[in-house]
Amino acid sequence: MILESIITCPHCATAKSETMPTNACQIFYTCSGCGTKLRPEPGDCCVFCSYGSVPCPPIQAARSGERNAASCCGE
Repeated sequence: MILESIITCPHCATAKSETMPTNACQIFYTCSGCGTKLRPEPGDCCVFCSYGSVPCPPIQAARSGERNAASCCGE
């Protein structure tokens, strides 16, 4: 499981490495470059799935076939 993801702001292209929570999806993220409050794009469960270099842990778990994975994400 990869817990570090680089979030890239679609407005100003600021990229920052962040540690993802393992027990929930992160719905909001404030860009440290321009201050824009990012929200997931339609169809994504969290900001890491929309703007990160690595999807969130629940999605990673679901894709690897773990049982009871992605309970917060619905995948």
